[in-house]
Amino acid sequence: MTSNNESQKKSFLSRLISIKKWLSKMPEQRAILLLAFVVGLCCGLAATLLNLSIHFFQWVLVGWFKTPASSFLYLIYPGVGMLIAYLIVKYVVRDNISHGVTKVLVAISKDESKIKGHNMWSSILTSAITIGFGGSVGAEAPIVYTGAAIGSNIGRKLGMSYKNMTLLLGCGAAGAIAGIFKAPMAGVLFTLEILLFNMSMTSILPLVLSSVTATTVTYLLMGDAVAFDNTLTPFNLGNIPYYIIFGIVCGFASLYFTRTTMMAEDKLKKILNPFKRWFLCAISLGVMIFLFPPLYGEGYGSLTDLLNDNDLHSVGNSIFTNLFNYPWTLPLFFLLVFLVKVFSMTCTNSGGGVGGTFGPTLFMGGILGFVVARSTNLLGLSLPETNFVLVGMAGLMAGVMQAPLTAIFLIAEITGGYTLLMPLIITSAISYATIRIFEPYSIYTKRIAKQGNLLTHDSDQAVLTLLKIEELVEKNFTPIKSNETLGSFVNVIARSTRDIYPVLDNNGFLTGIVVLKDVKQDMFNREKYDRPIENYMIISYNKVLITDRMELVMKKFEKTGLWNLPVVDEEGRYVGFVSKSNIFSAYRERLQQVSHD
Repeated sequence: MTSNNESQKKSFLSRLISIKKWLSKMPEQRAILLLAFVVGLCCGLAATLLNLSIHFFQWVLVGWFKTPASSFLYLIYPGVGMLIAYLIVKYVVRDNISHGVTKVLVAISKDESKIKGHNMWSSILTSAITIGFGGSVGAEAPIVYTGAAIGSNIGRKLGMSYKNMTLLLGCGAAGAIAGIFKAPMAGVLFTLEILLFNMSMTSILPLVLSSVTATTVTYLLMGDAVAFDNTLTPFNLGNIPYYIIFGIVCGFASLYFTRTTMMAEDKLKKILNPFKRWFLCAISLGVMIFLFPPLYGEGYGSLTDLLNDNDLHSVGNSIFTNLFNYPWTLPLFFLLVFLVKVFSMTCTNSGGGVGGTFGPTLFMGGILGFVVARSTNLLGLSLPETNFVLVGMAGLMAGVMQAPLTAIFLIAEITGGYTLLMPLIITSAISYATIRIFEPYSIYTKRIAKQGNLLTHDSDQAVLTLLKIEELVEKNFTPIKSNETLGSFVNVIARSTRDIYPVLDNNGFLTGIVVLKDVKQDMFNREKYDRPIENYMIISYNKVLITDRMELVMKKFEKTGLWNLPVVDEEGRYVGFVSKSNIFSAYRERLQQVSHD
């Protein structure tokens, strides 16, 4: 059996080498386009598999529900799905695969755009179970992680540079979004606005090819219907003031979404026992879905009903059905759905489930649009409710993800609502402008921005983020002991090529540094050879932690005016030195890598 595995491995490696040689003979741009096509093909298949898997689980579990009495199973299903997903992640995957989009951003900034191979399937499996069993999250973040992993691993297996591997990673993300929504333009814009930076026209072409390929695969396998069927009314210029006001509402709603989600996640993280946390989240989520059935799964069925004026059908098997005869009951019900959705989403992710915030953003935006339009109409105005549902989807996405172009074109593509392009632009732009006053980062980037791991469209800042101290440490400085004398130090100087000497204690902790120029005057006077080296040691100096961000390191260089600074670990043990010249060389090299010419 072992020899058979070894022969298969050798066969795979020989094929891989042959592919590398074949691609190396091609012009680089042509090779990237070919690989972008392959990535798009794989992403289209992955998106289709995830969609079908979710629908299969939901059909088996809730397809037979006919009456509100059946909905007692809502109390059980989500917790079971979360537990299964948690056990798979803990004992099979053995890696943290939540928050997929954020993980992709971290991979680009910290891990050379390398994503582990299991992410090509683990997010699909666990998110399908989570959402299929009723977890109140979206499938988009897991499929983005999957697509990015496909692009990253293809690039890594073929030994591609950081620049090209990052581009293929972006192709995977673009193909994933395009495939899951049948929205090629949204796939490209999502990658450009949220994941990648410094993209030129030649780099955009592979993203477009991957997106179109993935969309075509999805069309062939799942039909050409739009993701959200709807009955929209023509755009009325007279409603522009209402869309402007609605944009401001979406901005504040996005602020509620972002801050409440992070607050709830932080609270639940304090429950250290994972099974206690699962139990609490499972009970809470079950009760929320039992009371508000639209929270089950992605909630796209309810959203589609609202887009087609089937408002009573959109509530599902609700125990409050008899109350919906009163006009204000329905908007109040969906207002509560909007407010509670954040907590149901957070309970799902914190309780062991795998899913993203992308889907809940669409769902909550649509719900908000319905609540605003229906409430306004009950007060005597006449606003098109289905239009506001659609525009709300874009408005909340533009605020939460801080990606207005993605929001505008995604909603237009997945609903066929290009007739509402004007209100989509107005509401999305104002929502984005509103939240930026209070929150400079999106829900994907807020935490990693605080850690200093966020790449931006600022090339200088991006390169500094990519540079890591541990990769630039120079270790050819000769250390000396703190109990040495000048005489023994002279012997050290004879063997060294540097003019700075770290002084260490017996445990390897850095206690000071000695600069050659400070001992030159005495090193030729043998009468002073008995002097302790501590007499020449500089105790007050700036140190660099091995975990320091490069931006902080450069500030230390600027403050001290020195050319070399000692590097220590978090406990204070000596590691080496970092020099300006080494940083400048690495900076230049990285700048060439991230510049897509």
